[in-house]
Amino acid sequence: MSGTNTASGRPPGRLAALGARPHRWVVLVVLCTSLLLVALDSTILYVALPAVTEDLKPTSVELLWIGDAYPLVCASLLILFGTLGDRVGRRKILLLGYALFGAASALAVFSDTAQVLIAARAILGIGGAMIMPATLSILRDVFPDRHERAVAIGVWTAVAAVGAAAGPVLGGFLVEHFWWGSVFLINIPLMLIMLPLCRVLVPESKGRSDGPWDLFGALLAALGVLGVVYGIKELGTKRDLLDAEAVLPFVVGVVLLFLFVRRQRRREHPLIDMTLFSRVAFSTSIGCIVIAMLALVGLELIAVQYLQLVLDLSPLETGLRMLPLTFAAMTAGVLGSAVLRRFGPRAMVASGFALTACAVLMLCAMGEQDKPWLLGLGFVLLGFGFQSTLFGAYESMLTEAPADDAGGAAAIGETSYQLGAGMGIALLGSVMNAAYAPGLGNVPGVSDGTSTAAGHSLGEAYQIAARLGGAAGDALREAARAAFVHGLHVTLVVSAVLLFLGALAALRLPRRMECEAPAAPAADDADVAAPRRASSQAESSASSAA
Repeated sequence: MSGTNTASGRPPGRLAALGARPHRWVVLVVLCTSLLLVALDSTILYVALPAVTEDLKPTSVELLWIGDAYPLVCASLLILFGTLGDRVGRRKILLLGYALFGAASALAVFSDTAQVLIAARAILGIGGAMIMPATLSILRDVFPDRHERAVAIGVWTAVAAVGAAAGPVLGGFLVEHFWWGSVFLINIPLMLIMLPLCRVLVPESKGRSDGPWDLFGALLAALGVLGVVYGIKELGTKRDLLDAEAVLPFVVGVVLLFLFVRRQRRREHPLIDMTLFSRVAFSTSIGCIVIAMLALVGLELIAVQYLQLVLDLSPLETGLRMLPLTFAAMTAGVLGSAVLRRFGPRAMVASGFALTACAVLMLCAMGEQDKPWLLGLGFVLLGFGFQSTLFGAYESMLTEAPADDAGGAAAIGETSYQLGAGMGIALLGSVMNAAYAPGLGNVPGVSDGTSTAAGHSLGEAYQIAARLGGAAGDALREAARAAFVHGLHVTLVVSAVLLFLGALAALRLPRRMECEAPAAPAADDADVAAPRRASSQAESSASSAA
């Protein structure tokens, strides 16, 4: 497969012309606004779940699907829509994603049953899967110059971090002042604005158009990712790691993904050029994204439980406590381009991992008493290090992929992000449970069966302690708090070890940020585009030879 940076059917030099106009920064604003909405929706519902439970009376299984339908559907369809956008047009997919996202938000707002809300969340996932890879691949196309693209990716990753972190804060505010449906209502007017803006301001871009689109392969990938992500989520909630409900979907998903990879290697016109993974910078960047999410997403959920259940903060207060992490991530995104240019991908990603690991170890000083300054400083270092890591990894991954495969590469990156997040919740959740439960073994006045039930979670322990009352209830509550803090410390250490391993893996990235020579301002579009194509072909040939 060709590694050129041009696409069949595109006028020569069009992207070079775009790169020479200020219009591209307006495009970045539109793309980042799209991403902000998708990132917000991934976390904004969490604080609204108690209100949803009170209003819609879902069963325990329905409540789980209300939370999981969006990320599961979104993760499974990223490759499908990312590669489809390369063929039919990334802006087309983006516009369709806007329409679905707005329609699903309206359906969620007026949901009167749990089943309707689950369906709305699933459709939101479809819209999110269209929007996420499209924004990143269009960004790759609109910014052909690597220095400018690094700035744009820095803003893009910062917006993603801000959206995910601001979700609980905004959700808590809306639920406290309005009703749970308001967390979806805010999407509708914004999408009505985004649709015409995107249609007018964002240029259409495509990848290669040679050969048919592999629908069967896309479905294999979708079902494979769905099985793996669902299996990982189930493994994170089951105490028996050999439970068939978790293992079977995971194994089926792995088999389907194996068949997908084998099919792509054999096809003349594959959805994704699997030789991308033979490029050290690309495969290492993907691995770094997985490790970063593996180490931190599960830890973030545990930290939220610590703030709410141990320190007894409200959902809104919890979100506000995590704002230092958000602001630090924003700063890292804005400064990312300059840091990358000065130190290179290897140093940036490795030092980001190391800084994050040190911040995680610092948070081991947290106890049963509130230490706001320690938490604030730890979250600042955590946000800056984590965002630097993700920025360097995403920039290296996207730059290493040819422009024709930008949609597929962006989908691989986003799928890795989701897989790492699911694995982190499963792994660190299991570590937390293993360290927490033994601390409730010998509580005075509490039977073994009651202690075992309290060992499932801190929230369940509090409920049991309230029912017991008296000295036994107080003893169970204090023991559960102490056991949770101990489990948190163990989980922090495990997370730090994973992050240091990520720092070692990042040493395989390029030492310097290699850029193409800038084109002459007065050159004709075709004259500007030709050297870039030749340079890209030469780089691709060299990479293949290596």
